Amino acid sequence: MPETITSRDAARFPIVASCTLLGLYLFFKIFSQEYINLLLSMYFFVLGILALSHTISPMMNRFFPANFPNKQYQLLFTQGSGETKEEIVNYEFDTKDLVCLAMSSVVGVWYLLRKHWIANNLFGLAFSLNGVELLHLNNVSTGCILLGGLFIYDVFWVFGTNVMVTVAKSFEAPIKLVFPQDLLEKGLEADNFAMLGLGDIVIPGIFIALLLRFDISLKKNTHTYFYTSFVAYIFGLGLTIFIMHIFKHAQPALLYLVPACIGFPLLVALAKGEVTEMFSYEETSTPKEVPGASKEETTEADKKEK
Repeated sequence: MPETITSRDAARFPIVASCTLLGLYLFFKIFSQEYINLLLSMYFFVLGILALSHTISPMMNRFFPANFPNKQYQLLFTQGSGETKEEIVNYEFDTKDLVCLAMSSVVGVWYLLRKHWIANNLFGLAFSLNGVELLHLNNVSTGCILLGGLFIYDVFWVFGTNVMVTVAKSFEAPIKLVFPQDLLEKGLEADNFAMLGLGDIVIPGIFIALLLRFDISLKKNTHTYFYTSFVAYIFGLGLTIFIMHIFKHAQPALLYLVPACIGFPLLVALAKGEVTEMFSYEETSTPKEVPGASKEETTEADKKEK
């Protein structure tokens, strides 16, 4: 089920992230990198297969023929007996889901054996899409607190220390997207990569998803703030890549993404006189529902969000 991030959670997030990052850095310095990455590879192997299967399932359903023998299954784990019986896991799935799981397992084995950048990126994209789907911000103010805190976090750990870059390079797990810089020379066997952390996708992504739901709550049949923030993200990412190539140094992507993703929609709100509506918008409904929207509109928001 989706988790809603409150303003308190948003304020604590950069502190928790900093402690985790520093802990990983010390871990890599003290213990053997080989054994740590072996443990992490197995962990992300399982998570990656589940995430990728969940991501491709809606798309793959279009390719199954109408007469496909699709059976329903249920995985149920309980604890205790009688009146004290408690459900631990209650998961329903079908044959189509098992096919998607098998396909994802092939990618998982490929990643585990070869650590190929394509397999890494497939898992990374799956984690990102699931993150945007499962993490919700309750209002725009919370989004600004979260993005602002992580703006400082990213700048400090990239420019102030070598911790972020060291962990990113040492951490052999699909927690980043990698882009081969020598693709034309070596093809699929490229080994010189630029990196983009999944946090630089998920954190702005959940803010953009919030603005989509705000668009729908206005009942104007437009997605102005969603498209504005989406274009802002592309602009910020492009600027990050440009600066990185100019200065030949790793760049904290949130340094450019945060001002763009907050600034562009805010300028639009100022021009349209909707700043008050933007900051007073509050998500108080149950997950997968958008306040003031019909079921059809909510479904449209969920599709665009995914």
